Amino acid sequence: MVKKEMIAMLLAGGQGSRLGVLTSKVAKPAVAFGGKYRIIDFPLSNCINSGIDTVGVLTQYQPLRLNTHIGIGIPWDLDRNVGGVTVLPPYEKSTSSEWYTGTANAIYQNLDFIELYNPDYVLILSGDHIYKMDYEIMLDYHKANNADVTIAAMPVPLEEASRFGILITDEDNKITEFEEKPANPRSNLASMGIYIFSWKTLKEALVKMKNQKGCDFGKHIIPYCFENGRRCFAYEYNGYWKDVGTLSSYWEANMELIDIVPEFNLYEELWKIYTKADALPPQFISPNAAIERSIIGEGCEIYGKIKNSVIGAGVTVEDGAVIEDSIIMQNSVIGRNVKIYKSIIAENVEIGDNTEIGVGEYAESELDAKVYASDLATIGENSYIPPNVRIGKNTAIAGVTEMSDYNDGILASGGYIVKAGEDR
Repeated sequence: MVKKEMIAMLLAGGQGSRLGVLTSKVAKPAVAFGGKYRIIDFPLSNCINSGIDTVGVLTQYQPLRLNTHIGIGIPWDLDRNVGGVTVLPPYEKSTSSEWYTGTANAIYQNLDFIELYNPDYVLILSGDHIYKMDYEIMLDYHKANNADVTIAAMPVPLEEASRFGILITDEDNKITEFEEKPANPRSNLASMGIYIFSWKTLKEALVKMKNQKGCDFGKHIIPYCFENGRRCFAYEYNGYWKDVGTLSSYWEANMELIDIVPEFNLYEELWKIYTKADALPPQFISPNAAIERSIIGEGCEIYGKIKNSVIGAGVTVEDGAVIEDSIIMQNSVIGRNVKIYKSIIAENVEIGDNTEIGVGEYAESELDAKVYASDLATIGENSYIPPNVRIGKNTAIAGVTEMSDYNDGILASGGYIVKAGEDR
């Protein structure tokens, strides 16, 4: 096999439970984003734009949509005879069969794949972040410091720092201390979950730590390297980066795309984001439609009014409908005179005529107060909402619902209707 200087291992197996009903049937990296893309398109596009042509994608939870989307990697120019993109699910071995139990355990189980290319360096990526980064510049930094481990890091607000691995560095950006999700952080320089390892260092750490339960980079591998005197450096990144792991951060990242001057620009020629695109007809905007500051995907038919929203491909918005501050994913149908405010509607959802969503006063979620903690109404894919119902804020719906599921035609704020296994 041809030797590669650096290969990427992309961790895309996450359940994404903090996205609630959006990920009940699909892995988080396969969730739609920005009207046209899926979350995994961003790290994959970063790889090919950075000259990395060998990517292992580690999948586990609900992988079908992700596998179908990636295919043989054609949209990202990763359909190569040598290298390219390879999907790496857990597999049965002769003596045992085990799921990936942690981020580092997933890489450990695929050491044979990495050995095929005998790289000098291995880039570890997460499949659920929105950003643009030239990994080649990070690799040059790694080499210049003669580093064993380089961790991409960025400053975060101190009050949020306890959610991250926190780095304390000297004047040369050499890491002097590393704390995984500290209760009282002493720095606001947070690990982005993007690592470059010299291959020899990574292999040694994975083998030594292989028996750790739920072996993880932040909890086990980075501390092992640090404690054993490996040269660990922070690569400070100051561009746009968003972990879209919560409903509010996912909604915010989509809304930031439609700012007058978007902080994250999808329209740059120099750093394109590639995706698998279906052959869809053009949009149709009726004479009665009104659209203000929104993204409208291909193949949409718009008859109603849309403001400050991201509308995915193949969506139909019927006459009299009003959509504001919302995300509507592909192939959903919004009925006549429907009113939708600050909501996330997943793929292939049908909403009956005269329904109102995202109305009333905020109330704490009765389903999961940690996951549903904003005033967003969230509807999972393949759901059906009957006509003439009112749905409050901070609500969750999944499945085919009927009028009898609603109390006098109302789902109050904080309420939920989740029907397991029922699809439209």
